[in-house]
Amino acid sequence: MVTGDHPATAAAIADEVQLRRPQVPVLTGAALPADERVLAALLDRDGLVVARVSPEDKLRIARALRSRGHVVAMTGDGVNDAPALHEADIGVAMGRSGTDVAREAADLVLLDDAFASIVAGVEQGRATFVNIRRFLTYHLTDNVAEVTPFLVWAFAGGQFPLALGVLQILALDLGTDTLSAVALGAEPPSRHLLDGPPVTGRS
Repeated sequence: MVTGDHPATAAAIADEVQLRRPQVPVLTGAALPADERVLAALLDRDGLVVARVSPEDKLRIARALRSRGHVVAMTGDGVNDAPALHEADIGVAMGRSGTDVAREAADLVLLDDAFASIVAGVEQGRATFVNIRRFLTYHLTDNVAEVTPFLVWAFAGGQFPLALGVLQILALDLGTDTLSAVALGAEPPSRHLLDGPPVTGRS
């Protein structure tokens, strides 16, 4: 958690949302080491809270975490936050209270200034990806089964009769590519969609 608030305020909020690990001290921007490698090693742990950070500190933190291979999402609303928003992998700006400079530098703008919208957006994005994969898997499986008899007929030089005619193919497509396929693409997000890592499509 990186914030410009007072350390006591930052610690209270972090403890309330169970973000801070027990016995982990709250760091301040002035206490951050100047060396980038030392800073990256210090920040590379869970449950850490850094308070009283300046826009320059946010930029250094984004660079340090990216150097350790992390995907960094940075939020901000002021003009001075623009460099950190641009440096992060995903810059998130506030739509209502944010400045035009911050919104231009960000990759994502929260129109309602609510962090809960980020979670809802991630959930919807994962659900859309999963639904597209289901839809394509269903269609590829269906269409391969329809195309195979035509390939056998073509490679055999017409020695074997067609197993499926044109009207039969159209009838199959009307039965399989309408309601059933649309239902797969419109599945609502599952309850445990955000419990694990994002689906990469390689598994």
